[in-house]
Amino acid sequence: MKTVSSMGRSKAFNLANMLTYGRLAAVPAVVGLLFWPEDHWSRWFALAVFAIAAITDYLDGYVARTFAQQSALGRMLDPIADKLLVAATLLMLVADGTIKGWALWAAIVILCREILVSGLREFLAELKVSVPVSRVAKWKTTLQLVALGFLIAGPAGETVLPNNILIGTILLWIAAILTIYTGWDYFKNGIHHLMDEG
Repeated sequence: MKTVSSMGRSKAFNLANMLTYGRLAAVPAVVGLLFWPEDHWSRWFALAVFAIAAITDYLDGYVARTFAQQSALGRMLDPIADKLLVAATLLMLVADGTIKGWALWAAIVILCREILVSGLREFLAELKVSVPVSRVAKWKTTLQLVALGFLIAGPAGETVLPNNILIGTILLWIAAILTIYTGWDYFKNGIHHLMDEG
């Protein structure tokens, strides 16, 4: 029993999972820093924390595969950390007016897709059906993170790169379009399982 327990603890605190925990911890940090949207330094710090968190999204998967550190806990927490980071950042950027007007629809599409796909994944997991992440879905995630990086910088970024917010908004729309495509792809692959269950 002690051996099994110690193995569980070692998996829970392996490097891959620690990177995921770090990404979870970054969520309240980014949210807290964005409570002062007019303060340029606050935005730059928020961008730095967000960028580090986004990098860990790639690193934790790489470390898990390279060093055989895959675990059930990691598989569960990794997508949760990604969705929390994206959703919380989107909400803060909408609240401070960085995302506004028609761009709100891009944010809504992204949030709705994440909820729908999460529900579908949970249902299929109960049926022991695996839903692999497609290459397009990985591009979508990368575009989302890059777009949010531009938008987090916001007005502060405009002092360094003119039209920074416009660039971020365009990338967000592209990510939203890919979000619709990948969401439909997941739904199409899972629909026959839904029909079989009635």
